[in-house]
Amino acid sequence: MATHTSPTSELASFVAACVECGAATHERQYVQLLDRYTCEHCLLDARKRLGNIENDPHEKFVESLAEALDLRERETGLHSKRVATHTLLLATHHYKKPSDLREVYWGSLLHDIGKIGVPDAVLLKPGQLSDQEWHIMREHPRNGHHILENLPFLAMAANIVLCHEERFDGSGYPEGLKGEKIPLAARLFAVIDTLDAMTFDRPYRKALSFDAAKAEILRMAGTQFDPIAVETFLREENALREMSAMEFPAAPRGQ
Repeated sequence: MATHTSPTSELASFVAACVECGAATHERQYVQLLDRYTCEHCLLDARKRLGNIENDPHEKFVESLAEALDLRERETGLHSKRVATHTLLLATHHYKKPSDLREVYWGSLLHDIGKIGVPDAVLLKPGQLSDQEWHIMREHPRNGHHILENLPFLAMAANIVLCHEERFDGSGYPEGLKGEKIPLAARLFAVIDTLDAMTFDRPYRKALSFDAAKAEILRMAGTQFDPIAVETFLREENALREMSAMEFPAAPRGQ
C-alpha cells in the first residue's frame, strides 16, 4: 500500500530527480515507473495533454486558484489538479468536443471553490461536525455555483460544481438529484474524488491501498456511483493505480 506522508517525513534522505523537469525536492510527490522518477506536476501535465483540451489564456489562473484552495484546506499535493486531470481522463470516453472537455477539467478543478465561504472553524475542524456546521458545509456547492454562474464560458463547469456532491441514488446534496438528472461529468468526478480521498492520507485516517478503494467503489456502484462511471473508471485503472502510488519523497533512505 502506498503511503502519502508529509514532505517533512524522515522516510528518505534523498529525492531522485524527475526525469521530465529535473526537480528533486521534498515538496513534491513522485512516482517510480520502472527505474525512472516522475513528479506529480509532470505526470498530471502529461495526462492532461491526452485530454486534448483547448488552450485557453485563463487556464494557468484557474489552476493557481485551485492550488490556493488546496493550501487552505491542507490537501495532499495537487489534490484539485489530480482529480480534475483524472476526471478529464474518464471524460474522454464520453465527450468529444474539446470545449466540453475543457469545462469538465475546469469544473473539476474548481469543485470546492464554494468552500471559500466556509469558516476555518468548520472547514478545518478535526472532529465530527455539528448539525449546524454540516448545514454550513453542505451549502458549498450552491455557493460555488453562484460564484461561477455569471461566466457564460463556464456554464457547464458551474453545473459540475453545483452537483459534485450528489449521489446516484438521490441521497446526496444540495438538491438530492438522482440518476441521470446529475450531469454525467459530475458523476464521473464523484468516482475520482472518492478514489483520491481514499488513497491519500487524510487527517482522520491513513491512505487505503488502491485495491481496497477499488473494492469500495465497485460495492457502491448503483448507489453512490453511476455504474457507467464505475465502468469507465475500470477502463482507466492502470493510469489511476499509478497515481495512487505517488509518495513523499521519491526514494527510500540509503539509495
